[in-house]
Amino acid sequence: MQVEKLKTTLINCSLEEKDIYKYKYKVRDIHQALPQFDLTGWIDSPIQNQHELLVSIERVASEIRACADVLVVVGVGGSFLGARAIQEALKPYFGLAENGIEIVYVGLNMSGAYIKELLSYLEKKQVYVNVISKSGGTMEPALAFRVMRLYMEERYGEKASERIIVTTDADKGILKGIADNAGYRQFVIPSNIGGRYSVLTPVGLLPVAVAGVDIRALMAGAKRATEVLSDSDLANNDAYKYAVMRHILYEQGYSIELLASFEPGLNKFHEWWKQLFGESEGKEKKGLYPSTVNFSTDLHSIGQFIQDGSPIMFETLLHFHEIEGDFQVPFDKRNEDGLNYLSNRTFNEINAISKQGTALAHAEGGVPVIQLELPKLDEYHLGYLIYFFMKACAMSACLLQVNPFDQPGVEAYKRKMLELLKEK
Repeated sequence: MQVEKLKTTLINCSLEEKDIYKYKYKVRDIHQALPQFDLTGWIDSPIQNQHELLVSIERVASEIRACADVLVVVGVGGSFLGARAIQEALKPYFGLAENGIEIVYVGLNMSGAYIKELLSYLEKKQVYVNVISKSGGTMEPALAFRVMRLYMEERYGEKASERIIVTTDADKGILKGIADNAGYRQFVIPSNIGGRYSVLTPVGLLPVAVAGVDIRALMAGAKRATEVLSDSDLANNDAYKYAVMRHILYEQGYSIELLASFEPGLNKFHEWWKQLFGESEGKEKKGLYPSTVNFSTDLHSIGQFIQDGSPIMFETLLHFHEIEGDFQVPFDKRNEDGLNYLSNRTFNEINAISKQGTALAHAEGGVPVIQLELPKLDEYHLGYLIYFFMKACAMSACLLQVNPFDQPGVEAYKRKMLELLKEK
C-alpha cells in the first residue's frame, strides 16, 4: 500500500483546528520564500531525474557486496546519521539483510578504544571504506580517515585506492584534494544541500544500498512526498500542519518535544531526527529541545516522568500500521503466568494496543500528543517520512524566525577545540 498523505492527528489535545489555521497566510509566505535560502537543493531533488546516479550507486554497491564483508563508513552528524537510521529501521534485528553486508561506522567520536577495537575487528574481514565529508576538515572524521587510509594502504597496498570511495564536494575542500591526488572514486555531495538534509543524496544512498536497502523504493517515497508536500495551503500540507502544531505548543510554554515510537529498529531514526531539528532550530536562545523515547522499553524508565512529571513536554508519536514480521503468543497448557487469554493475539497486535493505551494515558495526564501515521514500515514510506520531516523542519525553523540551514553553535565548538589543541 502506498501512502497518498501521511496522516497527522491530535489526541485529546486542547489545540484546535482554528488555532492551526490562523497561521495559513504566514505558512504560505514562508513556503514561497524558502527557495531563496542557501542550501535548499533538497526541496526538489527527489523529483529530478536521478536515474544515472542511482545506477552508479547500485553498481558500486554491488561491487562492494561482492568483494567485502564490511563497509566502514567514515562520517559524523549528517554524514552518517541518515544512513544509519535507514539501515537500522529496515534491516533484520539479528544478522544481515539477505542481499546486504555489514556496515560499521567510525569518525562519529574520538574514542581511542573504539578505533582500536574496530581495527582488531576488521583483521579477518575484507573491507571497503566510504569516507563522507563535504570539506574534509571536521576533526572526528578527518582523524578517523587518516587511520583508515593508512590501514587500507598497509593491508591492500596499491589496491587500496580501489577500495576507498569518497563522498565529498564536487570542486573544493581538503577531502576533494586527497581524493583527486589518490585517484579514489568519488560521489558528489550537492553544494546546495547541507549535511543534515543530505540523506537522500549519495551521502545516505551508497551505504544503505550496500546494506541491502532498495534505494529505488526509498526515493520513490521521497518523490511522492515532494509532490504531496509542495502545496502552500496549510489545509493540504501535513508537514506544515505538524510544524504549526509544534510551534503553537512551543508558544504555549512547552519546551521539549519527545519523538516516540514502539519499534526498537527506529532508535537510530530518532537520532537523525534529533540532529535535524536540534541543529535547524536551536538558535538565538529559541527552539524546542528535541528528545526521543522508544516504547515500551522507556515506559519503564522515563514513562513515569512523562505521565506525572513537570508539564514541559509534548509527544510526537510515530505509528506504522504494518510492521514486517510478527509472532503469535503461544498457548501454554500450564498457564502459570495467566496469559493464555492472549494466545489468540500476536505481539504486534498487543504492541499496537499498548501504543493506543499509552497515547491516551499521556494525553489524559495533560501531555499533548501528535500522532503521525503511515501504512507500513518499509523503504517507500520511510523515504516519504524522511522528506516529511525535512519539509516540516524548514517551516518550523522559519516560524521561529531562525535560519534552518546554518549551525553557528557547532562552528563555535570547533573553533574552541582547535584553539585548545594548538595550545598544547
